[in-house]
Amino acid sequence: MTDLPRTSPQPGRPRRHEAQLTLPAQEAHVGAVRHFTADVLEAWQVPASERDSAILITDELAANAALYGRERMTLRLVLDDGTLHIVVADSGRAVERHRPDIPPDEHGRGTGIVQYLAQSTEAHQTGGGREVRARLRCSS
Repeated sequence: MTDLPRTSPQPGRPRRHEAQLTLPAQEAHVGAVRHFTADVLEAWQVPASERDSAILITDELAANAALYGRERMTLRLVLDDGTLHIVVADSGRAVERHRPDIPPDEHGRGTGIVQYLAQSTEAHQTGGGREVRARLRCSS
């Protein structure tokens, strides 16, 4: 875990906080990602309702990373000027659109939840895998 609080060069501006966690991309570690997020956001004094939305977003993104990632998944949280940036990266390839081993009624809801709760989302391939970003406005 890394928490790097940084004070802005301008007095009166909010501090910037960053935290990061890297774990094997396995379903068994999704709960650890969720608890890490809850603990960090509580320490940063993010209000409970916004913290709950962020935890749900993180949970969904980590579950996808665990399902599609090959080796590792990394969560990065950045709280800067009232906006929480949630970034989940994994070492997987492009997301498969159809998985025959997952019932159709249990596939694809997570991204809808993330898009509903977040102010914005984006996903893209990186040199080492995939990265999904979500932004959430916070009144901390």
